Amino acid sequence: MKRAVLLVVCVLTMLSGSAAHGQQDKEADRVRTREMLVQLLEKAGPALKLSFRQSEKQPFNYVGWLRTGLVNAESFEIVISVTPNATLGFRIFPRYNKGYINVDKAKNSAGLMKLLLRLSDRSFLFWGVDKEGDVFTAYTVTLESCFPEEAIKIVLGSIVNSDKFIGEMRPFIDGTGTPAGRIAP
Repeated sequence: MKRAVLLVVCVLTMLSGSAAHGQQDKEADRVRTREMLVQLLEKAGPALKLSFRQSEKQPFNYVGWLRTGLVNAESFEIVISVTPNATLGFRIFPRYNKGYINVDKAKNSAGLMKLLLRLSDRSFLFWGVDKEGDVFTAYTVTLESCFPEEAIKIVLGSIVNSDKFIGEMRPFIDGTGTPAGRIAP
């Protein structure tokens, strides 16, 4: 009986030790990924007229702003997250009329949400709404085999293309009528 208890204790000790070691490796990988991301943002950001800073609230998030080359949006707030699950999450929040675009504050919320679904089918970046109701466009990059520097540059360079979609959202946000060729919901 004592041998069985001793065997169970030994097995549990080994399992808990390997789980802790795995978590340490995962955290070290996350830190390495963050450092590679910082180097890339410092190098590629200025060429795209973007500057990034580390978030004060979350050390694995970097926040940047796109303010040039836009016709419809005032700016795009870019949040890049290095996740614990070996991915980079891009969430890009358009700013329009001195604030975020919020589905609950839009004059035609249902029409705006339908448009967001259609835009996810038509655009490179997908569209969504966060828990506060703020509209964002996004992309997720997996890090399974390497740090995808070129893919990250492509995502960053594509953000400016989302400006045209803000123009399509304006009638739903402002309530200025039905967009051309669309039926009001």
